[in-house]
Amino acid sequence: MTNLYPFESINDMKKVVTFGEIMLRLATPGYLRFIQSNQLNATFGGGEANVAVSLANYGIPVEYVTRLPNNEIANWCISELRKYNVGTAKIARGGERVGIYFLETGAVTRPSNVVYDRAYSAIAEVQRGVFNWKEIFKEASWFHWTGITPALSQGAADACLEAIEMANEMGVTVSCDLNYRKNLWKYGKKASEVMPQLVAGCDVILGNEEDAEKVFGIKPEGFEVEQTGGKVDANEFESVCKQLMHKFPRAKKVIITLRGSINANHNTWGGCLYSDKLYQSRRYDITHIVDRVGGGDSFMAGLIYGLLTYEGDDQKALDFAAAASCLKHTVYGDFNLVTVDEVERLMHGDGSGRVIR
Repeated sequence: MTNLYPFESINDMKKVVTFGEIMLRLATPGYLRFIQSNQLNATFGGGEANVAVSLANYGIPVEYVTRLPNNEIANWCISELRKYNVGTAKIARGGERVGIYFLETGAVTRPSNVVYDRAYSAIAEVQRGVFNWKEIFKEASWFHWTGITPALSQGAADACLEAIEMANEMGVTVSCDLNYRKNLWKYGKKASEVMPQLVAGCDVILGNEEDAEKVFGIKPEGFEVEQTGGKVDANEFESVCKQLMHKFPRAKKVIITLRGSINANHNTWGGCLYSDKLYQSRRYDITHIVDRVGGGDSFMAGLIYGLLTYEGDDQKALDFAAAASCLKHTVYGDFNLVTVDEVERLMHGDGSGRVIR
């Protein structure tokens, strides 16, 4: 069986490997609508890359794996990853384009709007055999992927399965964020057809109420998120965790993120973790959201950090994940550019926002 806690200290830690698509993010300034704006702010982002940057900020050695074309935009992207100490040596080069997503940030009753332009991107055209996963995992202890990657194409799904199978063979812990995106599953396969085989190889599973229901038909009884008014009871999701663990017996931990949406600028946020019992995080009341994109990725990265460093303490790992993600809502862009000290300070109750001198 895979050991989730293979290290005595952070200094002897092997790498965490993440795999997926990174995109050029083009966002309207402030709260402008697309039709109003005459400029777009350019950054980069993508689920697994966001996790990689967070972990690197926490001092965890991390390798990000993807496929990018040989052009200046891809070189710019790689330079950005390196700036945050993310390993890029295993990135495959090929294909014709970097995927793009356009973001219009919502306000109050108007939701944010994302438009994807990622068809035929380099990673979407990847095939099984492109990556030498045995070599990639040689110095690794953990592999993370999300449901976004197999949604891109059959080839991306095949490459993801190839990675999971090799990680299982080599004793590398595998985690996934179910991350259901209905607008991406367009190549003829449904998430419910592809995801079960992939998730079956996972030791740690993260999702939310929509992911579990849309992908596996699993939901808590008598609960409708639209009727919560920002109030979400973690106890109602214990059955979801148990059902997922029953369906995927390899999984040692199942985590559900709990977002209560009062409006586009005001959310409640937390999570629950089920292993031997149900653990619940503190619930944060985020009254002014700067940027919620990447919130789930920051939670996942915080959880991986916590599970690796707070050995055996699931409650503390969950608390770190929730606090890290709460802070992400105050940071512009996909990447959660916060430190361990900042997260632990919030974990211990300091959410005043006072100037540190």
